[in-house]
Amino acid sequence: MKRQSRIVILLVLALLLANPIDASAYPSEAEPTPSDHAAASVDSSRTMQSTEQYNSYARPRKKQRKQAVMSWITLEKRYPGAFVTHGPRSVRRAALTFDDVPDPRYTGKVLDVLARYNVRATFFVLGSLATRYPQLVRRMEREGHTVGNHSYNHAVFSQLTAEQYQRQIARTDAILAPLVGYSPRYIRPPYGEIRPAQVQWAKRNGYVVVNWDVDSVDWRSLRSRSVIINVRKTLQPGSIILQHAGGGSTQDLSGTVEALPVIIRMLRNKGYELVTIPEMLGSSDGRWQQR
Repeated sequence: MKRQSRIVILLVLALLLANPIDASAYPSEAEPTPSDHAAASVDSSRTMQSTEQYNSYARPRKKQRKQAVMSWITLEKRYPGAFVTHGPRSVRRAALTFDDVPDPRYTGKVLDVLARYNVRATFFVLGSLATRYPQLVRRMEREGHTVGNHSYNHAVFSQLTAEQYQRQIARTDAILAPLVGYSPRYIRPPYGEIRPAQVQWAKRNGYVVVNWDVDSVDWRSLRSRSVIINVRKTLQPGSIILQHAGGGSTQDLSGTVEALPVIIRMLRNKGYELVTIPEMLGSSDGRWQQR
């Protein structure tokens, strides 16, 4: 029996030596298969596409949003004049604001409507898009609109280090100043998210952080009727109205463009004066002007 067992063991060893096991055929947990790498690459690509610039980009997850540790109401109370969501309630004024610009599909159409009705608005510009479509940024300034800073690539400020946040603002400023002739005073955080320390930095450097109290929710590619209803339901004196004149490749903002003339007429019929953010807040467009 012992002799037979030895023979069996020797035969098994001989077979193993003749046909070694290929370890690469059994990937470990630490080394994903090529298909795992491909999936990670696709997910990463989608994330970049959905968070770079537009509100059609995936909205921040709830876990991320919880890290914005202070409510807008508290920020306004703690940093009066440096963080705002509306203007004076005693004056029947409203400010139209448009995010995620410039966009060659929609920004020009919005500018056409504003020109037709002789309305001045505030556009919050992404530095990454301003480098691609500078002529639209120049048109905003030329036609009397205010240009604000909306970050370089729609980063979620509350998720950034101090250095990353400051670089988002400075990089965009450097792009916009030669186009509009001033360093924009007004910052709009993507998704409205910002931390107290970031507001403090903005205040120290002459910026004002501007969010909103009326959300058209047009980034959801709504029809014009829904956009109008959303604006009307929370409107009050001093309101800052959030809309978009730029969007992602799958985002349809035609409802925004179609709703805009109706919104302008509605506001005027209600006795509202339509103003820019600096007009509403009694300040200038820029921290400094170019000579």
